[in-house]
Amino acid sequence: MIESGPEVSPDPVSLRAARIAPISPLRGSLASLVRQNEKTDADNLERIENDADLRDRIARGMLVPVPASSALTVNASLPQDRRYCRPWTARFLADLARAHETQFHHPLEVSSAVRTVDYQKRLMGVNGNAAPAEGDIVSPHVTGATIDIAKGGLSQREIYWMRNRLLALQNAGKLDVEEEFQQACFHITVYKSYAPARPVHKTRRRVVATPVSGSDSRAISSGLSTRGE
Repeated sequence: MIESGPEVSPDPVSLRAARIAPISPLRGSLASLVRQNEKTDADNLERIENDADLRDRIARGMLVPVPASSALTVNASLPQDRRYCRPWTARFLADLARAHETQFHHPLEVSSAVRTVDYQKRLMGVNGNAAPAEGDIVSPHVTGATIDIAKGGLSQREIYWMRNRLLALQNAGKLDVEEEFQQACFHITVYKSYAPARPVHKTRRRVVATPVSGSDSRAISSGLSTRGE
């Protein structure tokens, strides 16, 4: 008789891996680029023309820093003034990086963020894969809503995890994603609907009454009864 060994509990890491379904690459298309332009136009996002325009938008808080943290790094070669994005894109990055770090225990890397039209024109001269800088189907990087997340260093499990998570958000209309292979990244355009602005609630001013007596009290009560809030 062969004795069985001690019962081994399932490895929680293996179980998590089993739940990450393989999924095909999220390839881009002309239709996707058209949709990104239509949606960023619907979000009233103007194209950032040049460095002066970029600095002005940063100063006015229309663009915010990429939220670098232990869960999210920025490629060291990216200039400091290109490490900005729209506020809702920053919210998306923080959420994605936190979820990824919980699962895989190391950071994601942003390889590209905001660009200017001037820069995109120069990029077209050296990168045949670059989207146009002008016209109806321009690179959405020039709105500040788009970021690239590097695939280099990600395991196959991580890539499947990214595809599953990003595809779900795309199907919900929160973003558009396409994988680039020449630069090996996830190109992601995030829409305002991902993190809509919170409504501003007016607070009622609290009036603290001072104790009074006699005729003064009656006069004040009479005066308050004739005025609305």
